[in-house]
Amino acid sequence: MKGPLAVILILTAASASAQTADADTSWKKTAVLNVNFTQAQFDNWAPGGEDAWSWQSDLLPKIVHESSSVQWMNTGKFSFGQAKVGDMGSRKSADEIRLESVLTWKVGTWVNPYAAVTGLTQFAPGYAYDGDSKTEVSGFLDPGYFTQSAGLGVQPNPHLRTRFGAALKESVTRNHPAPYADDPKTAKVEKIRAEPGAEWVTDADWKLHDNILFTSKLETFANFKGLNAVDVNWDNVFSSKITKLISVSFNVRVTYDRDVSRKRQIKQVLGVGLSYTIL
Repeated sequence: MKGPLAVILILTAASASAQTADADTSWKKTAVLNVNFTQAQFDNWAPGGEDAWSWQSDLLPKIVHESSSVQWMNTGKFSFGQAKVGDMGSRKSADEIRLESVLTWKVGTWVNPYAAVTGLTQFAPGYAYDGDSKTEVSGFLDPGYFTQSAGLGVQPNPHLRTRFGAALKESVTRNHPAPYADDPKTAKVEKIRAEPGAEWVTDADWKLHDNILFTSKLETFANFKGLNAVDVNWDNVFSSKITKLISVSFNVRVTYDRDVSRKRQIKQVLGVGLSYTIL
């Protein structure tokens, strides 16, 4: 945990120094709250069916400091949701905490050096279900993923940003070291795994129509010890504003981590609900 905290302190100090040096500093703060809820109920329904409900809430904060010499972008994603079908108990359908801080020094027009730190975990325990029994397989910071990186970033236009650099990725666990951090080739049970490597991250957002926005984030990490196994996280969201408060979103997320599963993982969510800009 010392690595992520150290990078955060470095980024904070660098940004504070930049603010002192520049008179044209500015901060932009936004936060969007999405709440989706669906429900189905049956009473003497001949074709059959089971009562069901589900809900999900997403909070998406963004704080950007912009000056003539630096850009400091801080983003977050806090998601949680549950679903219930029939007589089964409610189960988690969404759970994510994601934080990212990227400090870019403006030394060129398109290409600039950067330093970044990211963190990923979840709020509540996750379970694997087998009939009426369940087994806990994950929890808060179990696993937790932290990545520190530095390199060069390219931003050819306001809608596309990409960066490439050297990185250190840490996988932190407590009660569930396998398969997230433990090395099965050793007799010792490792609860922390540190992997030096390289990262490539691309962010894109395009306005496809007056009220349709497409956002995409592609994160890749290659361990220097095995470049043939690249970790991939690709998150895509199509969102449409129907009215001032009502929105529709379609989210497709594809991940691949050979240490967790030899097969790619896919998550798809279609949501209709309320969307409100807090800041």
